[in-house]
Amino acid sequence: MTSKPLSFFTQGDIKDSHRDIPTVGIGMLGYSFMGRAHTNALKKLGYTYWPPPANPQLISIAGRNGEAVREAAHRYGYQTATTDWRDVISDPAVQIFDNTGPNDQHVEPTIAAAQAGKHVICEKPLGRTADEAYEIWSAVSKTGVKGMTAFNYRFFPAIRLVKELLDDGTLGEVRHFRARYHQEWLVDPEAPTSWRLDKAIAGTGALGDLGAHVIDLARYLVDEPATVSANMATFTKERPGGHVDVDDAFDAVITFRSGALGTLEATRVAPGRKNHMRFEISTTKGTVIFDQERMNELELHLIDSTPAANAQGFRRVLVSEAYHPYWEHWWPHGHMIGWEDSFVHELGHFLSAIAEDKPVGPHGASLEDGYRCAEICDAIVRAAESGVRQEIIYRKL
Repeated sequence: MTSKPLSFFTQGDIKDSHRDIPTVGIGMLGYSFMGRAHTNALKKLGYTYWPPPANPQLISIAGRNGEAVREAAHRYGYQTATTDWRDVISDPAVQIFDNTGPNDQHVEPTIAAAQAGKHVICEKPLGRTADEAYEIWSAVSKTGVKGMTAFNYRFFPAIRLVKELLDDGTLGEVRHFRARYHQEWLVDPEAPTSWRLDKAIAGTGALGDLGAHVIDLARYLVDEPATVSANMATFTKERPGGHVDVDDAFDAVITFRSGALGTLEATRVAPGRKNHMRFEISTTKGTVIFDQERMNELELHLIDSTPAANAQGFRRVLVSEAYHPYWEHWWPHGHMIGWEDSFVHELGHFLSAIAEDKPVGPHGASLEDGYRCAEICDAIVRAAESGVRQEIIYRKL
């Protein structure tokens, strides 16, 4: 049989050649910052992951402002828009519910979606409190659907490479984990308030917004924290638009169950810091440093047997080789990817877990991971309020 010249292939022929790729319907709550980031990733998935675990189909998007959510649906490509998330969940074409809404909209919609048979991914923090996060984890686990907490930093190639260097023993045993997350958007005391500064909606401030990320990375890369002491502060309590009742900044000192030590901090009032997340891990065999502002790089020092080698200090590792994590989906080495592409990896991982019926962990954050992070956040609040070091205790189902 003679092959057709390429110019004679029809779109039907192309579709038929990949007819085994399933289509999965996406319903989303939230259309702003995170809704946009997740949607961008879903639209990229179909051609960066090839063949993709499933072809995402943008079915329905929900938000509280009717005009804004209709505009978002048109802009992003969703078939329908609604101001009631229940419409999304009741749509039989929706198979995955992606919750990117404000923190006070995490519990009821996520649980309802799972109980309706939809797989669920929910942005962090999973709950405003550990009680809320536990409620989500407990309720969803009874339904049999897949559930995931959206901690996208786990899906940075450089961070995943650090995980591999720790797991395979290259870096040895962790002695100290130091992490910070700094932003500047509240430096100006006249910066207006928003839902992120309202405890009733957000739960906490810099702690849940930024600190949750470095807490999750501490758990993912090192071990479970065992105890914590902490400070929290709100520097500007009145802003245009209302009262501020969440923290502007926190710092904490933790001990890990392994015996390692750690420091964590986050602030939204650090002048000059746009989105600065950095950690440094000291081990028995060296030190590794990650800086989110140089997200495709690591600084690495490994102890060598010769004094001359040790004197050379840190070397830069460019994480863009074809054999590095996630790079099989992207460009020739040295051609960089960006922050937004971590969501492509995250949602690709979630779709693969659904398609292959496998756990989202250990590299994806499960709903239990989301709950445990919330339990640590609560312990930090208790430590800061009481001035007493707190033990971190996790509940079981």
